[in-house]
Amino acid sequence: MRAIDIKGGKGPVSSLFLSSEIPKPVPAAGQALVRVKFFGINRMDLTQRAGLYQVPPQAGPILGVEFSGVIEELHERSNANSDEYFKAGDEVFGLAYGGAYAEYVAVSTLMLIHKSQEIPWEVAAGIPEVWVTAIQAMELIGGFSPGKSILWHAGASSVSIAGIQLSKALGASAIYATVGSQEKVDLCRSLGATTVWNYRESNWEQEVSKITNDKGVDIIIDFVGQNYFQMNLNSAGKDGRVVIVGMLSGAKISGKDIDLSPFVTKRLRVEGSRLRGRDLEYQRVLRDMLVNDALPGFIDGKFQVPIEKVFDWRDIQGAHSLMESNTIKGKIICKVT
Repeated sequence: MRAIDIKGGKGPVSSLFLSSEIPKPVPAAGQALVRVKFFGINRMDLTQRAGLYQVPPQAGPILGVEFSGVIEELHERSNANSDEYFKAGDEVFGLAYGGAYAEYVAVSTLMLIHKSQEIPWEVAAGIPEVWVTAIQAMELIGGFSPGKSILWHAGASSVSIAGIQLSKALGASAIYATVGSQEKVDLCRSLGATTVWNYRESNWEQEVSKITNDKGVDIIIDFVGQNYFQMNLNSAGKDGRVVIVGMLSGAKISGKDIDLSPFVTKRLRVEGSRLRGRDLEYQRVLRDMLVNDALPGFIDGKFQVPIEKVFDWRDIQGAHSLMESNTIKGKIICKVT
């Protein structure tokens, strides 16, 4: 089959190319073979391409974890452990451990979702990874419940775009976000954020203190890492939770004077997570939460999946270059042609 490959196994954007010599996957027990129509680009793909990502053993060398497509065939035992029935010809979207940058991907039926006609193919391909990640960070780890306040860093990233909408739908008392441009401020406000700060123009830590009367925020979802670590501790409220799901500014904070007293005085919990390394049963729970909490919103139009650009997959280098620019507001999607 055809698939996007990497010259030498890892490298810069220029190492990506469309190969026609990739073995077509064969579905194992519990899996379906899906003919891919669209796939989503995620930041982890860039890290994996560069050889800096610890890929789970079941992922394989082909990039990509989210897709939409049509079931081509199923292993005879594929529906044995599933609450839903799948068959050849079903239109689906879903989450895989890897291999979505291809004409075909083999994936567990536990991670597939039937695609409603109201959801366009390109939109469906941009849902699974980011919305499941947002649900995991906010609900499973962050312990969200109605009435809590929440702060989403990198507010115009796809995960935070999902998270802001979920926070509003599930009854957050206040939804804060940090971004790097006025365009992104406007986007987050349009999605339901109550207050958005451009970190290039204001000190969001001081603004959090001011707007909350020094009480802080119940849940902080952070993609930045090093530069925001102390500020997150200072901005969290009593019994607050800081969830670290990215490290865009770096992972090491050595050489800095970190004040750990907020851990004790505010009884904070700081926890990190990476979704892709989780086992199938854990991911299945999140998939079910996505179906129950969010799928109706995609069907009736309440939830948006902003798409920055749809690329022909032959221009995969352009798609990765745009992701690396850090200027996007939403998903980058590729069409398999």
